[in-house]
Amino acid sequence: MSKKERIIIILLASINFTHILDFMIMMPLGNYLMPSFDISPRQFSILLASYPISSFVAGIVMFFLADGFERKKLLLTTYVGFVIGTAACGLAQSYELLLVARIVAGTFGGIIGGQILAIIGDLFVYERRGTAMGAVMSAFAIASSVGVTFSLYLVDIFKDNWHMPFLFVALLAAVIFPLCWIHLPVLNKHLDRKAEAGQRNRFKEFYKVYADKRTGLALLFSGIMMMGHFLIIPFITSYMEFNMGYPKSVIPIVYMVGGVASLIAAIYLGKLSDKVGKLTVFSFCVPLSFAFVILLTNLPPLPFSIVLLFFAIWFALATGRAVSSQTMVTGVTDEKSRGSFMSLNSSIQHLGTGAAALIAGLIVSEDKTTGKLLHYQWVGYLSVAVLLIAFFLGRFLFKHSDGRQSQRTLKTG
Repeated sequence: MSKKERIIIILLASINFTHILDFMIMMPLGNYLMPSFDISPRQFSILLASYPISSFVAGIVMFFLADGFERKKLLLTTYVGFVIGTAACGLAQSYELLLVARIVAGTFGGIIGGQILAIIGDLFVYERRGTAMGAVMSAFAIASSVGVTFSLYLVDIFKDNWHMPFLFVALLAAVIFPLCWIHLPVLNKHLDRKAEAGQRNRFKEFYKVYADKRTGLALLFSGIMMMGHFLIIPFITSYMEFNMGYPKSVIPIVYMVGGVASLIAAIYLGKLSDKVGKLTVFSFCVPLSFAFVILLTNLPPLPFSIVLLFFAIWFALATGRAVSSQTMVTGVTDEKSRGSFMSLNSSIQHLGTGAAALIAGLIVSEDKTTGKLLHYQWVGYLSVAVLLIAFFLGRFLFKHSDGRQSQRTLKTG
């Protein structure tokens, strides 16, 4: 990888880091937000779901618009909107205002994710895309470890002030923006064949994406994968504190250890997927993750060090299946329509995430006497069932994705 490519990857990963951290930090803040606003787990799940659901709507809209704009300009314009929305979260003083701010941040954050994937698809050929995807998606690991840990320490330093992580993210994004403006390349090749395309054609293309077996199933696959993964996440920290009795002070350690494991997995498994095949890595990571989903949602009394080990393995396997699955998804369409498709793909992922948060909120309830969460293990069983469906769908859909014939077909459209 050249120096220029490394700079581009670092900048894209930095943008990814901020918008992922903005989304992720809400989950461990449940321990602060529920008592602060005196809200139920169901209300908290609505707060969580507002970001991905608004991202879903934005992604659908961007399907009709994304390939009509130069990639860099679109990415950075939406990044400005994201910064404004995140800063508003840091200034919100009520549940209702925070909900509105999350919708604004989610609207722009959802567009960012799709454009990052489209840029990777434009700049890196399929054979090298796993490495690039792993590097950019390592931002998820860094956000999980360094980002969430530092954000939670900020809350502690400022005496349980949950506003501080959002202000931190907004400030960091404001620093990253000018660097991206200077160093990211202009990407406009996809505009050549779109000059005369009208809105009517875009609706036809929208229909074709869903009607086509390969692209339609790829979107379904992305949504199911994300839903299966996020079902157990919204209430992990609350479960550990209210049910298992671990203090708030250990939560940053969980995210730190899990994030480091994800970082290692993103880099190593991204490269491994280029060598042995994306489907092979996917087929290894998904079934192994089932046992740890069940363990983490049915935790018996164990030493904290053992619990940390379980989290580390689960984070690593979840990252491996995400890197391999999304790399395969980027290969189902060509460069000319990749921006629109990946915006749509990102929106479907956000729909899966939002649905997972809402479903988890409907299943999990609170014991008013003890404060413990009830039925959390049911969410774990449902997560395994959903991921099992995604596993068989992925095996079917991408069974030829690493072969020469499939690659040639994808390159020629």
